[in-house]
Amino acid sequence: MAEGAISQIFRPTTPMIRAEPVQRRSTARLDALLDAVAVIVDEIGFDRITTGVVAERAHASIGTVYRYFPDRLALLNALRGRAVQRFRKLVLEKVHDGEQVEVADAVGSAIDAFVQMHRTEPGFRVIQFEGATAAPEEDGQKVGFFAREFVRVIGEELGAAGGPDAVFHMEVIVETCDALISRAFQLDHVGEQRFIDEARTIATEYSRLHFSQAGLVR
Repeated sequence: MAEGAISQIFRPTTPMIRAEPVQRRSTARLDALLDAVAVIVDEIGFDRITTGVVAERAHASIGTVYRYFPDRLALLNALRGRAVQRFRKLVLEKVHDGEQVEVADAVGSAIDAFVQMHRTEPGFRVIQFEGATAAPEEDGQKVGFFAREFVRVIGEELGAAGGPDAVFHMEVIVETCDALISRAFQLDHVGEQRFIDEARTIATEYSRLHFSQAGLVR
């Protein structure tokens, strides 16, 4: 089974940076390089990115690029990793900040975060956190990872625990919403609202059907 973008929110990413920056100046330089990669990805896609193009766009030397990244795939993996971290942070913020009464509320928060990242995070829509830039993993670890982690997180938030049935139902939600929201942004950079609304409706109604207010599977 192919894993969708939403499914990798909580998945650890493999570090691909040569030298981890420790000084503020180095951190700013690294961010500038990744910002340049993100913009270029939106413009021409990741297949045509080169380290030289990134260096030129970031107003940096090619040596600076190679100081942190051995090749273009490392650049893309680093961009993906940064986006995953930002996505994870946004999801948790929305879950914690909202009035989470039932699983459907938490699921709605995750959908809001996914849509927001599509609209505001350069490169997010193109990379989709998968494909050639993803680090190889065992299928058993990948499949259903987000569903398992999200059930755990919202279970802790709502003071309840979910078992295998909860994970299965959450995976159905994840796969369905991933497909619909990805379709929403396929032709429209702000997202076709009809697909977004349907994703939210399907996810929240399905959640209410299969989860109790305490967060347990019915």
